[in-house]
Amino acid sequence: MHQLPDAILKKVKLLEISTRKLVNNVFAGEYHTAFKGQGMTFSEFREYVPGDDVRTISWPVTARTGKTYIKKFDEERELTMMLLVDISGSSDFGSGENFKGEVMTHLAALLAFSAARNKDQVGLLLFSDQVEHFVPPAKGQGHVRRLLRDLYYHQPKSRGTKLSTAFQYLPGILKKRAVVFIISDFFDDGFDQSLRVLGRRHDVVAVVVNDRAEVDLPDLGVVDLQDAETGEIISVDTSSAGFRQHWKQTRQELSQKRDRMLRQAQVDRIDIDANGEYVDPLIQFFKMRHRRR
Repeated sequence: MHQLPDAILKKVKLLEISTRKLVNNVFAGEYHTAFKGQGMTFSEFREYVPGDDVRTISWPVTARTGKTYIKKFDEERELTMMLLVDISGSSDFGSGENFKGEVMTHLAALLAFSAARNKDQVGLLLFSDQVEHFVPPAKGQGHVRRLLRDLYYHQPKSRGTKLSTAFQYLPGILKKRAVVFIISDFFDDGFDQSLRVLGRRHDVVAVVVNDRAEVDLPDLGVVDLQDAETGEIISVDTSSAGFRQHWKQTRQELSQKRDRMLRQAQVDRIDIDANGEYVDPLIQFFKMRHRRR
């Protein structure tokens, strides 16, 4: 493995410190209760007490001992989490403190350390319009640090976006049912069917990262805008109210089309404001999942 630059190592360390603090102080119970384990496994026999489910009574043990015993079961807690992270050109956009891609990295770190704290496996798939990088699920804090290094250090081969490529790739290499978090702005076309198919096999959550300036363009005078995925540069006059309105309408139509495809895919969704608080939306989602169990 190549020696990582000091700047990357420093970023990974700072992100690890801030994320682990959040996980320990805020996420401790929320993540654990949000997702079901893989089933139930026998734990032990114990004496029946009023209120126990009579269906759990073990009649052979009861007959042998002369006392009423029940079978006690524990949930198999271990889960597999997969993080699918969009590293296409549009992730380089940002009107606030962080680019969308940095917010996506922070979200991935938070989810990965939450999984590690609960002794779950976590894997990583980075994608653009192709599968850029895959790390199989594994356990441990050291494994999560490796994922963070990859998130910061991997240089995309392409700047385009093709969500369906990642969705179609995953079932071939992930045999066990998993919780799949897809972290992206989801500005792409024709991904709804492949996402829906993925959701039949796995527990899929779309984490949609938005930057409000992509819709409400600020008045900055004449500026050069570069398409993050094609590289095309055009000069526009953002002081023109007509241009800003046209821009807003076009972006709203794109957002509506994206949202329609996500609804058609019938997967859970979390909306994240790249300029706002991303912890609370995750906590609210975990609580909602717990109530649904």
